[in-house]
Amino acid sequence: MALIVQKYGGTSVGSPERIKNVASKVAKFRAEGHQVVVVVSAMSGETNRLIALAKDVAAKPDPRELDVVISTGEQVTIGLLCMALQDIGVPAKSYTGGQVRILTDNAHTKARILNIDEAPIRKDLDSGSVVVVAGFQGVDEHGNITTLGRGGSDTTGVALAAALKADECQIYTDVDGVYTTDPRIVPEARKLDTITFEEMLEMASLGSKVLQIRSVEFAGKYKVKLRVLSSFQEGGEGTLITVEEDKNMEQPVISGIAFNRDEAKLTVLGVPDKPGIAYQILGPIADANLDVDMIIQNVGHDGTTDFSFTVARGDLDKAVAILEGVRSHIGARAIEGDKTMCKVSIVGVGMRSHPGVASKMFRTLAEEGINIQMISTSEIKISVAIDEKYLELAVRVLHKAFGLDQGV
Repeated sequence: MALIVQKYGGTSVGSPERIKNVASKVAKFRAEGHQVVVVVSAMSGETNRLIALAKDVAAKPDPRELDVVISTGEQVTIGLLCMALQDIGVPAKSYTGGQVRILTDNAHTKARILNIDEAPIRKDLDSGSVVVVAGFQGVDEHGNITTLGRGGSDTTGVALAAALKADECQIYTDVDGVYTTDPRIVPEARKLDTITFEEMLEMASLGSKVLQIRSVEFAGKYKVKLRVLSSFQEGGEGTLITVEEDKNMEQPVISGIAFNRDEAKLTVLGVPDKPGIAYQILGPIADANLDVDMIIQNVGHDGTTDFSFTVARGDLDKAVAILEGVRSHIGARAIEGDKTMCKVSIVGVGMRSHPGVASKMFRTLAEEGINIQMISTSEIKISVAIDEKYLELAVRVLHKAFGLDQGV
C-alpha cells in the first residue's frame, strides 16, 4: 500500500464526463489498497473567465479581492469530484486550501507556500476516505485567501506530497510524459522514461510547458518522486522525474531540446567601457521588476562598447522606455529593441562528461545558415538566441544531430 498524491489539471476536469473519468481512475488506485490525495485545478477556461469578470468590474482589480474571486474555480471542482466519487461508492472529502491550512505569505496572486497542516488529511485517509484538495490556493497568517500564480496547482500537489511524505506525486495532464522536444514541431520526438530534476528544471525554465517551474524546484528540494502521466490514456508509465540515482548508468549526452518564442533583445549602443556600466544599465531594469535572461557585452573599441540583453517580449517596450530615460545619464548613443528573435536550448546532464557538445550544436546550426545572436551556458545546458523564423528548423536539425529520435 502506498500514499499517492495525484494532481489533475484543467483539461482533465474540463467537463462532467471528464470529472467522472478522474473519479474512476482514483477509484482504481483506492481499490488496489492505496491511500489517495487528489489535487485539482479549476475546470478548463474557468480561471480566465473569472479574471475577465473581475476586469469587467474594475480596470485594476484589488489583488486581495481578485484572489477571492479566482480561487472559486477550484472550489467548484473539488465539490464536483467528491460527488462523482461518492456516486460510485468511494468515500471522499473535499478541502479548500484554507481548510487544509496551506499557509502562504501574503503576496496576493503569486503567493508562496510556507507550511502545510497535514493532520486533518491523515485522519481522513486513515478512515478510508479519498481526500480532494483545491490546488492553486492557500491562506496567509491573517486568514486571507491567496493564490499561487499560474500553474500553482502543480506546486500544491508537490507541496502536499512533501508534507505527507507521499510515495509518489503523479501529475496528470494532456500529454503522456515529458518528451525530447515538442512533438508538434518534431514528430519523431520520444517520450523519456526518466529525467533528472536538474534537467527538468532547465527544461521548465527554458520554455517546456509540461510542468510549472516552482513545482519542480519544490520536488527537487524535498526529494519528492514526481511522475507525469496522461489523463486520457489508460496504463503507461509516463515519465519519472528523479535524482541521478545510478551513477554507473551511461547518461545520454542530451536529454531534450526546449525553446521559447517569448524573447526580445535590447541593445544599448555606444556606452562607456568602464566599471559599473552593467549595473547602471541593469539596475533600473531590476528596479522595474523585469527579468533579464541572456547578457552580452561586446569587446570595447575607442572607449565604448555595445551591451545587449534579453527580456520577455511583453516587457520590451517598458524596458526601452526605462533605458531611454537613463540614456544620457549612462552616456549611451542609442537604444535598439528586437522582437523577432527566440531562444533554443539543449539540455542534458551528460554534457558534464562529454566534450564538444557546444561545437556540435554551433556546427549544426551553421550548416543550415542559422546565425547565432547570443549564447548562454550552464553546466547542463546551452542556449542560443536566433531569428524566430528559424525556430522550427533549428529544433528539428538539433534533435536529429544529437540522436534524440534514436533513443539511448
